[in-house]
Amino acid sequence: MSRIEALFANKKPMIAYLTAGDGPTLYHLRALIEGGADLLEVGIPFSDPVADGPTIQKAMDRSLQAGTTPETVLELVAELKSPVPVILFTYFNPIQRDLKGFLEKAKLAGVDGVLVVDLPLEEAAEYASLCRRVGLDPIFVAAPSTPVERIELLSRAGKGFLYYACRKGTTGARNELPDDLAARIEEVKKASRLPVAVGFGIADSRSAKAVLEIADGCVVGSYLVQAAFEGKNLTQIMKAL
Repeated sequence: MSRIEALFANKKPMIAYLTAGDGPTLYHLRALIEGGADLLEVGIPFSDPVADGPTIQKAMDRSLQAGTTPETVLELVAELKSPVPVILFTYFNPIQRDLKGFLEKAKLAGVDGVLVVDLPLEEAAEYASLCRRVGLDPIFVAAPSTPVERIELLSRAGKGFLYYACRKGTTGARNELPDDLAARIEEVKKASRLPVAVGFGIADSRSAKAVLEIADGCVVGSYLVQAAFEGKNLTQIMKAL
């Protein structure tokens, strides 16, 4: 059993996202752990982050300007020595040149899973196989428009958990959850062989608690990225979620 599987077997985790290299990331990640984050999602910056909204796009731009690369992200994770599981959030372009080598290095650095947001299931067989071979959990994403039959296929191909992006479009903090979220999560959980964690737009404790009542985990991203950029106390913010 992987660390991610063990985590979901014992609780409904709060998953915290930050873009690596956008400010003092090591300090920020440690603050999130201190605040109670159960799993860290660390973003590898990419110049064309089509799945992300303005907040994370700007964070990725700042990170790239600072010289962040996939290799420096792995060095960051290795230095972190995280007591909680770590997954990498990435687009395929930054890691495809030496996919096998990158995944092997990621495992050695202490990474537990990888989420490649723009890699279609039909093109992901080699990636998923390599992940499993080196001991990483391949995480796949489902959306509101994803048919139930495809959700079953995504959960078969993946490991650890299924990420459900609860809104159409890009990432970004929102004030309200979708009205049909409970019904949709019920459908997704019936079709998935994996635990289902919900993200995209979770921006306060009320939304997070509502998600955890119906899903197996909750992902908070843009809200934390903006808070880190503004120099807010991430430990206190994490505790309040």
